[in-house]
Amino acid sequence: MSTVFTSESVTSGHPDKLCDHIADSILDAILKQDPQAHVACEVTATTDKLHIMGEITTEAHVDYEQIARKVIAQTGYTQKGTGFDAETCQVQVDIHEQSPDIAMGVNRSVPLDAGAGDQGMMFGFACNETQHYMPFAIEYANALTRQLETLRKNKTLPWLKPDGKSQLSVEYNQEGAPARIAAVVLSAQHDEKIPLEDLRQALHNKVISHVLPPWLMDEDTGIFINPTGRFVIGGPAGDSGLTGRKIIADTYGGYARHGGGSFSGKDASKVDRTAAYMARYLAKNVVHAGLADRCEVQLGYAIGLAEPVSVYITDFGTGKVPNGKILDYLIKHVDLRPMAITRRFGLDKPFYAKLSCYGHFGENAANMPWEQCDLSEELRAKLLPERTRAHAT
Repeated sequence: MSTVFTSESVTSGHPDKLCDHIADSILDAILKQDPQAHVACEVTATTDKLHIMGEITTEAHVDYEQIARKVIAQTGYTQKGTGFDAETCQVQVDIHEQSPDIAMGVNRSVPLDAGAGDQGMMFGFACNETQHYMPFAIEYANALTRQLETLRKNKTLPWLKPDGKSQLSVEYNQEGAPARIAAVVLSAQHDEKIPLEDLRQALHNKVISHVLPPWLMDEDTGIFINPTGRFVIGGPAGDSGLTGRKIIADTYGGYARHGGGSFSGKDASKVDRTAAYMARYLAKNVVHAGLADRCEVQLGYAIGLAEPVSVYITDFGTGKVPNGKILDYLIKHVDLRPMAITRRFGLDKPFYAKLSCYGHFGENAANMPWEQCDLSEELRAKLLPERTRAHAT
């Protein structure tokens, strides 16, 4: 019996993603001056208004309002009288320092013993469905929205506006492999002068047909482009925006579990971000090493403690090696303390804005250190039986 799974992605002009981008741009600006800063920045947006708030402890001096307006303009919200634009929207800033009660657990005389900035559990996942070890639906949903943005920015389709969404439904066969694309939904904000049929034909030809593998499409694939027929009012003028409201699009499209914590606007002392990157790194290296076809890793932390309180791994029955054997090896050989993860991946560097849209894993983050498979050869050599290792190689 086949099953169908659906994931969604949004463009950088979606109001939630705009807020994520601003929060991460503020984080980057602070880290350029102060790599040790503690940042937890939240952003909200609505018609003609933007609100920046949160806890930030830093020696850096940055202009929060200027950063926000620059991101808004770069995203494409520059037209006055549309309900939200970079020049005229109100920007309110309410920032205070991190609570000393939290700082007490995070700041330690021995840096590597710095405790987690909060409690929580984080998940990482990888599978062999795509070349980037991501689930098929989210990988291609992201590709659709990236293509929308590319066509808007290079003016191939000059009537496109910043806001947009994609949704992809993938049918899996009995072996658990993607067999066909069951449905595609594409919603793009547009200039009101473009006829609907012209819009639909252009997006079908230049986005859907350009991105999706044709051998997985058939006459029964449902294609829905701007289903309501009109998407002129968009962005914060059409719907409010908030950081951290697209955490499923940021990760695995709902295909794997999620601990609930968002990434954007948070420095590396926040395990919501740091541990999620490490969990992905471990899961991806397990799959790349041939130890399993699918792998999920969970890390659990307590505020103020450096070592995780729990580490969990599952291969969903696809493993070539017992889960317990992999788990024991990872715990023994990989330092899972937040500051150790920060040093391993260089998470005190300012590169976060580029990850704020189209995913923190997979193709969008292909060059990031947690996406590298530099641990896989060691795992293969140490954990795979010689006969299985020869076959995997």
